[in-house]
Amino acid sequence: NARDMASLRTALLAVPDLKRLLAPYRKGLLAKLSSRIDSHDAVLDELRRGIVDDPPFTVREGGMIRKGYNVELDELHDIAENNNAWMQDFELRIKEETGIKNLKVGFNKVFGYYIEVSKGQVSQVPDSFIRKQTLVNGERYIVPELKTFENKILSAKEKIQQLEYYLFNEIRNCVRDELVTIQDTARAIGELDAIYSLAMAAFKGNYVCPRLSDKGEIIIKDGRHPVVEKLLERELFVPNDVQLNGQDERLIILTGPNMAGKSTYMRQVALLVLMTQMGSFLPCREAVITPVDRIFTRVGASDDLATGQSTFMVEMNEVANILKNATSRSLIILDEVGRGTSTYDGMSIARAVVEYINEKIKAKTLFATHYHELIELEDLFDGIKNYSIAVKEKGNDVVFLRRIVPGGTDRSYGIHVAKLAGLPKKVLDRADELLEEYAAEAPLSHKGTHHVEIPKQAEQDGAQGSLFGDTIRDTLMGLDVMTMTPLEAMNTLYQLAEEAKREGGKLS
Repeated sequence: NARDMASLRTALLAVPDLKRLLAPYRKGLLAKLSSRIDSHDAVLDELRRGIVDDPPFTVREGGMIRKGYNVELDELHDIAENNNAWMQDFELRIKEETGIKNLKVGFNKVFGYYIEVSKGQVSQVPDSFIRKQTLVNGERYIVPELKTFENKILSAKEKIQQLEYYLFNEIRNCVRDELVTIQDTARAIGELDAIYSLAMAAFKGNYVCPRLSDKGEIIIKDGRHPVVEKLLERELFVPNDVQLNGQDERLIILTGPNMAGKSTYMRQVALLVLMTQMGSFLPCREAVITPVDRIFTRVGASDDLATGQSTFMVEMNEVANILKNATSRSLIILDEVGRGTSTYDGMSIARAVVEYINEKIKAKTLFATHYHELIELEDLFDGIKNYSIAVKEKGNDVVFLRRIVPGGTDRSYGIHVAKLAGLPKKVLDRADELLEEYAAEAPLSHKGTHHVEIPKQAEQDGAQGSLFGDTIRDTLMGLDVMTMTPLEAMNTLYQLAEEAKREGGKLS
């Protein structure tokens, strides 16, 4: 329709500037894109002369063609738009010719246009006037000139619509003749837009270029979620590492509290792999990525009641599809498999899925779960590693540190999240009582688990030549700045300063 033509015109108006910006590039991808972008001057000229700035959506009711494009159309518009002025001019001329000063030229929907003369002036009416209607106080007449004008006015709108549609089709045919080259220009501009968008995102977000690998590894240092980090207003996004390979760290079992960031972390890894394979830089400090053949995900809870499928059935269908189609070159993201059924059923399914992926498919996998019993699989199977979300407990409060650290955890802090959601205190207190009872009756296996509060970094070798003394160096190496509160950071800095003065002999 005409709006499509207007959009095409807007796009073509920008082409000269694009060609000018691309002119300095004589080789490479930008030069190839420039050679594919045509200005389509003839088409642009037709669109600029023919289509109005803001055309209507429909094409058969007129209003599309610009004034000055077609002489006949302009005349019809003049008739339709200036009929009142013509009638006034005609009335003055007839008064002068006949000497009848009180005649009037009017219009109604029944009789059309007419010349009305009062009873006292009827004797002065020329013979050329044709009587049309008799009134109590006068007579109404018509003349050939007024009848011709009437025919033009009544048919002008219909003629305008017909002529505009004909002219629009002519313009559309002009575009159709250049359709193949216009489409190729559009594709080239689309590719240029994608490249530019990725470049701007990389520049503004301080992204880095990932290194491609063929060793089956996915290593990301200080990775960030490119969308979530932009949405945070009052806090910094906490970056995290990931290391996956086809050998000793093939499948990661990720445990930790609700709302602590497990899903964000897993989607972040998948998204960064996808960005790598589409040619984008990444929001991280460093990355080594082996391309994957597919990314499989099972995240979130949904049902399909129209076909009789429950949430759990939909989940199992998706897991089944993953297990059938994933390969050792795939990346799999599984979030809370087995939660839609009973505890033991769900835990059994979750463990069987983990074992099948690790032993048969051997795909790189992130598996988030609240079934803490699964963390014992690290000791039973090669290729499985436990990671968890670090937390810090302060009395009855829990602080989610958003850091992914080695090792499993045996708590999910679900009651704490329920408190954040606003459940009544009486309900929360009763839930705490029941939790203690259930824990006493059926204690969970803690084999291979540890509860992480503030993760500690491994001590590095070869630091004997450090500017700091051993005590200060060891303290600094044990800090995780991203997890510290401002008060903790100030207290630690004060202690380090005091220790430095002691080691420097400034304090006794």
